Amino acid sequence: MSDGGDGSGGSGSGSGSGDDADGGRSADAGEKKQRSFWKELPILILVALVLALIIKTFLVQAFSIPSNSMQNTLQVGDRVLVDKLTPWFGAEPERGEVVVFHDPGGWLNEAPASDSGPVLEGIQKGLSFIGLMPSAEEQDLIKRVIAVGGDTVECKGVGPVKVNGKALDETSYIFPGDTPCEDNDFGPVKVPEGKLWVMGDHRQDSLDSRYHEKSPDKGFVDEDLVVGRAIARAWPIDRWGTLPVPGTFDQPGLNAAAGAAPAALGLLGAVPLVLWRRRRLIRKADLNG
Repeated sequence: MSDGGDGSGGSGSGSGSGDDADGGRSADAGEKKQRSFWKELPILILVALVLALIIKTFLVQAFSIPSNSMQNTLQVGDRVLVDKLTPWFGAEPERGEVVVFHDPGGWLNEAPASDSGPVLEGIQKGLSFIGLMPSAEEQDLIKRVIAVGGDTVECKGVGPVKVNGKALDETSYIFPGDTPCEDNDFGPVKVPEGKLWVMGDHRQDSLDSRYHEKSPDKGFVDEDLVVGRAIARAWPIDRWGTLPVPGTFDQPGLNAAAGAAPAALGLLGAVPLVLWRRRRLIRKADLNG
């Protein structure tokens, strides 16, 4: 009995020692896993920041709408996503697109002084640097492209706006109650190559190309100043939606001015060929005669 008791006790003691060892190993593994997570966290944050910076620089960036000039398409405080990728592949702004562009010079008044404290201002600058928040110091504008290089654009009286002689039906995007250009008609204006003629959708509350015809840029926006095309409203959620090109910009004949050039060049190329063939036939007839 006694020997049995001692043996049982010894056996129990050995079992308890094994449990302690397993528990120790589990605790060590847990501590190592926890330490490993905290070591990897800075790397994960750094990778996330780098990716956000790359996306902002080359792909998509958020912009905040500061004024009423694009109502009702865009409201003050809306956040839009701007496609910055396609310009890297040589894509040029097209008629009807809503684009963000840098101030050509004098289009914007001096930026208002920030009334936020240094801490909030620093946070905003940091978030805007990586593209998670619009910058409070951005000197950018957002308008709709109405005409591109080579186009002739005009608008008289109450409108309509005409591009290459074709009237635009702007009822789908102009602010209700506005006229296309009654507050400041213009043209006809020939848009130079590499330039854009832009206008806000809220025509009676938009200091667009019409109001800068006497400035050094003559109201035109250089394509190199375009940051990208606004492709969607991302915020607030209840106003989410894409920003497609209105159908009026796809109407037949709008590209008539550009389309005439290949035809004219073809005609000029055909004339020498016809004359050469005619001379050859006359020479052949003389030889046979």
